[in-house]
Amino acid sequence: MKNYISIITLSGLLLGCGPTKPKVDDSAANNPIITTLDLMSIDNDRVPVTINPGRFNVETVTYRLPKVVQGTYSVADYGRYVDDFTAFDYDGNTLSVDKIDTNTWSISNATKLDKITYLVNDTFDTEKQGGIGGEDIFSPAGTNIEPNNYVLNLHGFIGYFDNLKTNQYTLDVTAPADFIRTSALEDKGSEISTDGKSITSKYFAQRYFDITDNPMMYGKLDVEEFMVGDIKIVLSVFSPNKTHTAASLKQTMFNMMQGQKAYLGDVNSTPRYDIYLYLSDGSDTAPKGFGALEHHTSTVVVLPESMPEAALAKSMTDVVAHEFFHIVTPLSVHSEDVHYFDYNNPTFSKHLWMYEGVTEYFAQHFQVYKGLVEPSDFYNVIKGKIDFSKRYNDAQSFTIMSENVLKEGYKENYVNVYQKGALIGMCIDILMRSESNGTRSMLSLMKELSAKYGKSKPFVDDNLITEITAMTYPSVGEFLKTHVEGDVPINYEDFFKMVGLTNGETEVETNYIFAGGQNIIFSGAPDKGIFFTEVALNNSFWKSQGIQANDIIKTVNGKELTLQNAQEVISGMVTWAEGQDIEMGLERNGEPLTIKAKLTKAYATISGLKEDDSATQAQIDLRNAWLKG
Repeated sequence: MKNYISIITLSGLLLGCGPTKPKVDDSAANNPIITTLDLMSIDNDRVPVTINPGRFNVETVTYRLPKVVQGTYSVADYGRYVDDFTAFDYDGNTLSVDKIDTNTWSISNATKLDKITYLVNDTFDTEKQGGIGGEDIFSPAGTNIEPNNYVLNLHGFIGYFDNLKTNQYTLDVTAPADFIRTSALEDKGSEISTDGKSITSKYFAQRYFDITDNPMMYGKLDVEEFMVGDIKIVLSVFSPNKTHTAASLKQTMFNMMQGQKAYLGDVNSTPRYDIYLYLSDGSDTAPKGFGALEHHTSTVVVLPESMPEAALAKSMTDVVAHEFFHIVTPLSVHSEDVHYFDYNNPTFSKHLWMYEGVTEYFAQHFQVYKGLVEPSDFYNVIKGKIDFSKRYNDAQSFTIMSENVLKEGYKENYVNVYQKGALIGMCIDILMRSESNGTRSMLSLMKELSAKYGKSKPFVDDNLITEITAMTYPSVGEFLKTHVEGDVPINYEDFFKMVGLTNGETEVETNYIFAGGQNIIFSGAPDKGIFFTEVALNNSFWKSQGIQANDIIKTVNGKELTLQNAQEVISGMVTWAEGQDIEMGLERNGEPLTIKAKLTKAYATISGLKEDDSATQAQIDLRNAWLKG
């Protein structure tokens, strides 16, 4: 990504004046903020940005890039990627600028301010862990600047003036004429340069939130569009080595999203939904944080390019299903903390159990509800989430954790929103179906909340559980007070008994770095490296290869495995598929050992959920209402 052949000077950009402003004391609060990104003038892998706010009538103004963006629940500090921040007056002279902190610049003599310019580095280049366990920005919230692809999460390029966050924005993006460009921002047309080499696309945003909420992707993309009901789906794929195409994923995405739309029914939705998929080739400057970041009407997904087609389709189903269900919450149901989000000093809602947990529950439940997976597969997912959730503090109040998610002692448990948070949604679903003789559910509750609030009316954070109790049943309110506000762990057996499920031995298909559910095969130690644990013997494939506990893994398919590159290499093993040839170099008791094999399906025998043969008809009826409607 750093190998640019030519660098175009910025002198013209920095010395030229912006549009002439009337020499009156207009307040910038009445003007749209004019912004530009120039992808034709990349400077040492940095994008030139120009911000023209209109005339100010105050002497000092503050400009910021976000410290935190919605949906990430972690500090990003996008200001650290900004260089050469400069303010100009109407005569092209520089104004005094003080950098207050990582993300904040104070500009003096602001009544003379014409524009500000700066350069923005991308985040993909600097990743080590992809935002997991370090200071990196989570890849789907990051930015990319390379000759054939630009991932434009706009919150990484465009900031805001403290008192102008509700101003309208115009955005011009100039890029090579042969680039494909996708964005859900309101399109105001385009202009081609006189030499035909570039096109300037013009966009409009109603306020700063819409800038942060509408990512773009530019470059040598592969794009497919299709309709799901009355929603236009735009799937944009960047595969560096052309390993995958949008066409190869189109049918999977259509089937999945058609099922989601049918599941949601009459929930108000968006007329357009964008899916931006960046496939990482595993190079040093490629993104390493695999997953997705939701926006109200789009999602940015980062996954390994090396994934076989079937594995990629499965991952996209799970990941995009979760993100798409965010059109219910927080799009239609959200608190004041979300609605009036402060990008520099955010406060967080107590209800991550709903925003992320219920969303994740829907993403799994709809698959069994619409017949995309078998009930046994769904049971295994639920059991896996229970097992995974036990790794976190099961006795910590979910609402307190959520409200303090950036603080020590709480942020460590954030990932549990996708595990226990989903299980909370499951328990409420079963309770509501039981109380209503199968006629009401977690989904019907979210529809009722959507009708009461909607995307323009936030709820009061402290009142939500009281409101839900009044809208549902005392048992639901008691559950929320005890297990969500309170710190009492959930006894899931009580809920499984209601629907005639029991624990027992079951064989489940697994991959090549797990042994049933979430049991990680590999462990690591500084003085030893990466090695198989005894759990590997529960994986049928590795057991068939004669693996022993404490076998040290030295190489994987010819690549040395170290503590430094472990995430990259082992993440690649997640993509392994049946029939693939693999080679692994081991060390056992100081002696080298090589395994060469063709992958066969891997299974693990675990203690899992299964349907109880002695279930009563009432239990079976409730189970059918839960799983099939």
